[in-house]
Parts: sequence; structure tokens; C-alpha cells
Amino acid sequence: MIKLIKNLSPFNNRTEMPMIVYVIKIILVFLVCKFAGELIAEGIVILIHFAVGKNPLKGEMFAPEIITLIIYYGYIIVIGITLLYWKLFQKKAMSEMGLTKRFGSYFIGAAAGALLVGVCVLAVMLTGTVKYHGIFKNIDFGAIVLMLGGFIIQGATEEILCRGVVLFSLKDKAPIPAAIGVSTLVFVIPHLMTLSEGKPVFVIIGVLDLILISVVFSLLTLRFNSIWAACGLHCVWNFVLFSILGLNLSGNDETAAAIFDLRSVGKNILNGGDYGIEASIVTAAVLAAAGLILFLSRKKAQNG
Repeated sequence: MIKLIKNLSPFNNRTEMPMIVYVIKIILVFLVCKFAGELIAEGIVILIHFAVGKNPLKGEMFAPEIITLIIYYGYIIVIGITLLYWKLFQKKAMSEMGLTKRFGSYFIGAAAGALLVGVCVLAVMLTGTVKYHGIFKNIDFGAIVLMLGGFIIQGATEEILCRGVVLFSLKDKAPIPAAIGVSTLVFVIPHLMTLSEGKPVFVIIGVLDLILISVVFSLLTLRFNSIWAACGLHCVWNFVLFSILGLNLSGNDETAAAIFDLRSVGKNILNGGDYGIEASIVTAAVLAAAGLILFLSRKKAQNG
């Protein structure tokens, strides 16, 4: 029992243990990094409120768009805690969590993200369940640029945790499908809180879409042996959907600023209802096709 506890402890870098024990340990590592970083970040946000004369305990908060930016930029703390933990307790190089010198793949991922979200939105629009209403007047480009910075940080945070900490730790210790599966599990669960507020049909399709996009991120990571491409795709997917096209992002419809005015027509499985196209069956089909292309591309590269 003592040996099991020592093996499971996320505060050592032991790897010689049964695979299932190691998988549980890596999940614990993920949880430590995520919640420690978020707890510290939330404490800093509360202090910022008090510093400017607001008392969040009495409901005195910044405007929603400011809170969104604070949350996204606050993910820097989570990244910092994760990297510090990786160095101090795992005693591994940054390249061993996918932060390699191949930073150029970030832009490949970003281009793929723009293409992927564009195809998804266009496919949904062809069903008539999302309509284009022109370009917004008085566009706040400053707010859009700030959101881009926030999405760069937020996307990188999720990829460092899910693909860097989890996938990279497991890919050489467990079968690749298992490594992708665990990485997908820790990616999907935190998103369930907002998704669970919708009708069951949207929850089911939303979970399917989350699984598929996570598999896409994982296959892209394995294809480049780096998390940079997945970071680029993740950032651009969120940014284009939310700040360029003005559509719901994971159920968040509080658009601070956008360029194009796209709106859902009704609430159905084609447009994803209140959750947006990330709970659309059309999106699921596009993501499945993207995943298949990446799978075949990786297989071809291995055989070649």
C-alpha cells in the first residue's frame, strides 16, 4: 500500500509502475497543475477587485467582457504553475511536454484552425440554421486584439495541460489510443458544466464534438511531436468563432466585440442551439472528417 501511495504521488517523477497506476498518477498531475493554478489566479482576481475599490463578496464585479479578459489572461498563472511543477517535481525538459523548438508549427495549426472553423460554419450556414446579417458598425478593434491575446493564452493553457502534461506523459508508456483517450477525458470533463445547461440532445452532440476536437488536437500533436500546432488550432478556432464571426463559444454568447454578424435561426441539432455550433451535428461530421485525414496522414508518415 505504501508503495502504491508513493507511486501515485504527483510530487515525484517515478515512472516504473503498472500502466493503470501510471495513468491515474498522470491524471492527478493534471489536477494538481490545473486547480493549483486556477486557485492562485482566482485569488489574484479577487485582490484586483479589492484594489480598485470593488467588493466581489457583495457582488461588486467588473463588466462581463472585462471579467472574460481577466479570466483568459489569468491563465498565464496556470501556465506558470504547470511549467514550474514540471521542472521541480517531474524534473523533465520543456521539450518532454511538447514545448519544442518547432514553434513554426503553431502557424500551421493556426491556418488549419481557420480552415476548420470556416468549413464548419459554412456547412451549418448551408443548412439555413445560421444566417449572415452583415458587418457590425463601430467595431471595437482594440477589444478584438485583446481577445486574440486572451485566446492565445487560454488555448495554450488547455493544450499544455491536456496534450503536454497528459498526452506526452502517456504516449510512450501506454498504447496511443489509451493516451489519446485519457487526454480527451481530462479535456472534456471541465467543459461539461456549461454544456450540461442545455437540452439532452445538445449535451450528447456537444460531448461528441468535444471528443472529436480533442482527438484532432491529439493527432495534430502526435503528427508534429509538439503541442505548438494544437495550440495554434485551438486559439484560432476560438478567436474566429467568437471574435470574428460573433457566434457562441462553448455556450458563451456574451460577445464583447466581433466583425461579422452571424446569428442562429432557431435551436436545433444543426446549429447547436444555445451552445452554438460546437454542439452541432454538422460540426461533428466535419471534425470526424478532419480527424480521419490527420489519422491517415500520421499513418502515411509512419509508413513512409
